[in-house]
Amino acid sequence: MIADLKLVPIGTIASFERHWKYSVEEVWSYLTENEKLTKWFSELEVTDLREGGSIKFNMPDGTFLVLQILDFVPHSVIEYTWAEDRVRFELHPEPNGCRLLLIETIHAITSHTPKDLAGWHVCLSVIGALLAGRTLESREEEWEAWYEKYQEHVEDFQSM
Repeated sequence: MIADLKLVPIGTIASFERHWKYSVEEVWSYLTENEKLTKWFSELEVTDLREGGSIKFNMPDGTFLVLQILDFVPHSVIEYTWAEDRVRFELHPEPNGCRLLLIETIHAITSHTPKDLAGWHVCLSVIGALLAGRTLESREEEWEAWYEKYQEHVEDFQSM
């Protein structure tokens, strides 16, 4: 369940994989429709849903960053910039639902990397809960638990 880390020429790839009993269309809606997107990542807002389009990341200080959509295939792929990195969601139909892959291409591992990885992990848990009609009791507690695990995971990966 923890992200797989792999060293590649351009940095590190972090891959999260989930198998859900929900259709590609149901999961896709949480990745691309603002009213559902805000339920699991309130700072994100799709502004132009297409390759070459954009997503806004609303900062706490009232400013925002523009994330460029690099790859877009409806109901299948959305990839966008994430500062110096990239985030890619892929959906693949399966007989009883779909497989979601979240792939973050990380330019350089920093002290912030375990925080981001724990954040993505919790985001996927939130999406899974929302699809099931539930909510998580405490996102903060879940994040803290996963942050500790990702600190160890990244340290182990870097020592290999």
